[in-house]
Amino acid sequence: MGETVSRKLEHVKLVASSKVESRESTLLDYVRLVHNPLPETDIDKVDLTTRFCGLEKKLKAPLVITGMTGGHRDVAWINEGLALVAEEFGIAMGVGSQRAAIEDPSVIESFSAARRAAPNIVLIANLGAPQLARGYGLREALKAIEMIDADAIAIHLNPGQEAFQDEGEPQYSGVISRIVDLASRLDKPVIVKEVGTGLSREAVAHLYSAGIKCFDVSGLGGTNWVKVEVLRSKVRNGAPLKPAGSMEDYWGNPTALAIVEARLAAPRAYIIGSGGIRNGLDAAKAIALGADSAGFALPALRVLVNSGVESLRRLVASIIYQVKTSVFLSGETRPTGLWRAPLVVWGRLREELELRGVDVDSYIKEFRLKTLMWRMRDYGEY
Repeated sequence: MGETVSRKLEHVKLVASSKVESRESTLLDYVRLVHNPLPETDIDKVDLTTRFCGLEKKLKAPLVITGMTGGHRDVAWINEGLALVAEEFGIAMGVGSQRAAIEDPSVIESFSAARRAAPNIVLIANLGAPQLARGYGLREALKAIEMIDADAIAIHLNPGQEAFQDEGEPQYSGVISRIVDLASRLDKPVIVKEVGTGLSREAVAHLYSAGIKCFDVSGLGGTNWVKVEVLRSKVRNGAPLKPAGSMEDYWGNPTALAIVEARLAAPRAYIIGSGGIRNGLDAAKAIALGADSAGFALPALRVLVNSGVESLRRLVASIIYQVKTSVFLSGETRPTGLWRAPLVVWGRLREELELRGVDVDSYIKEFRLKTLMWRMRDYGEY
């Protein structure tokens, strides 16, 4: 069994059972949707249906179970279970990095199980930016897409994880041009995503100006893959080979900050707000800040592994209902209506945004509304 394949099983075991979340906040605690006691609509009129990254295929709710697993025979059932529930509720799903299956076709089933279980969902393939830097290109991307009949492909950015992984490959030279070239040659959306330390305005602006139209911010505050790799190294070696100190908790761009920066840098892009999303209110806050949809992975994986499919159904149903009620209690009928709903931002989030040069009041009162207008022009709906 290959090194990459073995590593995938170790990752799942650690994430399912260990403390792998950052101590740092997502900063979503500094966001409040203003309650509307006179919503002038009915909750049954709230429609959570939304497009995804410009595709004709729609989501029944603006949620994504983001990619975390695959690459070992023993985890095929996890992707199958996640996909079954995603299919039932009409939400999107991503698989973990498919490098293992490209290197070892015997583990393809751990990924293809998702599409077999969910023939109709938006399904997202996944490859790593370091592999592009080391020579992966159109051929490997097409293999990853074909493997699961994917609707889109994510290219994940994980320099922190690679830097602290025992056998990591923190090689990113030339990766921007390779991402842009790949996107120009594929007829599927390319989503550039982080893995828990957050996209920045500079990175998003660079890629957006080069034609990338979909981003997953995956901010600091949720699962931290630096922490995962340090813990994994400790289990394997008795002590981590590359101790991270406070970096395993505090290095990165918190989720709320990353969402605002991404939206400012890419006004008409599709943005997934992920990183520490743990309930429907978190998801609604992420959308209100400027995301099109919200993504979560750890809660879904843990409840499935530890409690089974029925518990995962209950989790997803509760998150969807909480998003729906958040839209209703804001006086809106569509998720993107939250872009014009009153919003309060204070404390650390406001301070950090201002230090990054963001006019917070202008963003809340004007820029979010412009984004809604652009979305209506692009798709004829909101």
